[in-house]
Parts: sequence; structure tokens; C-alpha cells
Amino acid sequence: MTEGNNKASMLAVWISLVSNIALTVMKLLVGFLFGSPVLIADGVHNAGDVIATAAALSSMRISKLPADDDHPYGHGKAEVLGSGIVAIILGLAAIYIGYHAVLAFFHEPTESSWIALIAAAISLIWKQLLYVYTMKLGRQTNSKGLIATAYDHLADVYASIAAVIGIALALIGDRYDIPLLAYGDPAAGIIVSILVLKLAVHMAQEAIDILMEKTVSQEQLAEYTELVRSVPQVMRIDRLRAREHGHYILVDVRVSIPAELSIQEGHDISRSIKKAIMDRCQDVDEVLIHLNPWYPVG
Repeated sequence: MTEGNNKASMLAVWISLVSNIALTVMKLLVGFLFGSPVLIADGVHNAGDVIATAAALSSMRISKLPADDDHPYGHGKAEVLGSGIVAIILGLAAIYIGYHAVLAFFHEPTESSWIALIAAAISLIWKQLLYVYTMKLGRQTNSKGLIATAYDHLADVYASIAAVIGIALALIGDRYDIPLLAYGDPAAGIIVSILVLKLAVHMAQEAIDILMEKTVSQEQLAEYTELVRSVPQVMRIDRLRAREHGHYILVDVRVSIPAELSIQEGHDISRSIKKAIMDRCQDVDEVLIHLNPWYPVG
């Protein structure tokens, strides 16, 4: 990751952190002042987002540290650990939202407020903008921490949609004396809890795959294979493996080259293979190459 991308990513996480703190204060304040349970629940959810964003920020800072004696492959997996923490927090938030949504069916609905609706709408718009911004930048920089933060914003978009729908239905019910509409809020909350839980499971699965060093996609492996074969002296690819290590990829290649070549020539071939891959694939941080002797058949 370039220095410019690194600064842009850190700025995005700081913006997310400050935004989450501001939205948490707004939702809890309006929720308690105007007696809006859905806004209070959304505010508590946002408080969890503050912790999640702080975890993403810390993990991203660690992941950018250079390789050292104890971590020769770098610290890239710190972002994956941060992503896993965010997934756990989202899972807990989903359970919290679902629990309170079910609980609301057993209580008398409270009177809704236009101020609460406006607060929920502001949160929805702001979180949607943050999601688009962080996800676009996260994919550009292949930052797992930033993508996790974007998914966290998406979960908040779902929650805010539920809050807007629930409060709006309650306001319509108050206006036209339709008591049943007051329960639109908890019904939407249950749907949102399922969506957030699904998002959390997806993030957790992705983090586990990287930590267990699952191979990259077949399309990426095919591209690396093509690049290795573009080096003329490579007679055969004996093995090619690649794995994600946070925001970068490590590639292992075992190839056969003519046995009569000198050590210097073999070294030059290794450099050519590494250059071919790293020049084309900016997300590859290291290419480890092993050379085998190749003998003509017959």
C-alpha cells in the first residue's frame, strides 16, 4: 500500500470514529428526551460501533508496521483480527436489536416524535455516505480493516432504515388512529437483526479463511500462472500457491528451469518471475521462488 493510500485509509477510519461518536450522542439524547425506544436501541448499537471502529483503527495502525525479526512476513493479519472483532460486535448488536424488537411486542407502544424521525433519517443518510466512501477506498487499498468498517456502516444503514420505517409508521398510526402501526418498529427491528447477523457471519467467515491461510481465488492463481509462464526460461511450474496476509498477498512458486544454467542465471530468472508478478499485481507484497533442475526427456 502506498503512503498516500495509507493516509487516506487512516483518515477514513478517523472520520468513521468521530461520526460514530457524534451519532451515538445524538441518538441517545433524542431517544431519551422524546421517549423513542428504537432510537435508544440504535444509539446503544452505535456505541458498539465506536468500539468496533476503534478496534479497526488500532489494527490498521499495527498492520502498517514494517516486518521485523519476530514478524518476518509483516503485520498484515492485524487487520484481519480487527475485522474479526468487528464481526463479533456486529453479531452481539444483531442479538441485542432482535431481543429488544421481540420485547417491544409485549409492551404498550410509546408515542413517536417527528424529532426522533429526523434524527433517524440523518443517521441513515450519513451512514450510507460513510458506507459508500469507506467501501470504495477499502477495495481500492485492499484494506480488510477499512472494509470491515464499511460493513459496520452498512449494518447501521439497515438499523437506521428500520428506525425510520418504525417511527414513520407509528406517526401515521397516531395521526389516523391505527394502533397496529405502532408495532411496525419492532417488526422492522427483527428483520434488521437478521440482516446484521448475516453480515456478521459473512465477515467472521472471511476473517477465519484468511487466518487459516485459505488460498486466493482461482482467477488470481491463473493470472500468477500466466505471468510465471511469460518468463522464457521457465520450463515447468511445479507448484504455485498464494495466500492473503491482511491487505497484501504472499505468493510461493516452485518452477523447473534448464539444469545446465548457472546459479547467476537462476538468480536472474527468479528476479524476472518476481518482477513479472509484482509489476502487474500491486497487492502482492512478496514472491518466494524455489528453482528445480529440468532435464530434457529422452
